[in-house]
Amino acid sequence: MGKKRIIQQTEEELLKEREKVEARVKKEIRAEAPHKIREGRIYISSSYNNTIITLTDAQGNAIFWASAGNLGFKGTKKATPFAASKVAEAMAETCKKLGIEKIAVFIKGIGSGRESALRSLVARGLEVVSIKDITPIPHNGCRPPKVRRV
Repeated sequence: MGKKRIIQQTEEELLKEREKVEARVKKEIRAEAPHKIREGRIYISSSYNNTIITLTDAQGNAIFWASAGNLGFKGTKKATPFAASKVAEAMAETCKKLGIEKIAVFIKGIGSGRESALRSLVARGLEVVSIKDITPIPHNGCRPPKVRRV
């Protein structure tokens, strides 16, 4: 099988990557700065594979989004509650920079990151006005398969 090589990023590469992320956040902030939004909505989409959090204004226009994969988690680590809490922390930081204080939270999906993402948002000092579960629920479900005849 041979030796496995582990590629580690140097500090310079890490700094460049961080600057790219901060530049993107600053660009988003500059685009929204004239309006100074006080209230917003946060949509938490938690699946078995990933956790995606979207920040919108009161009308539902997307301002910023973050996901576990976007933050650098790969494979099965994306679906963990720890990754979801890190995504929520990044989102809370962005909310603070944008000046958003009150948020309405909409949770969708059945992944393991639902509660931990919400707890992280509350712990970071955002005032949660409402929490609503918008997980789609089938009323009658799919048509069952034909009866198997042997």
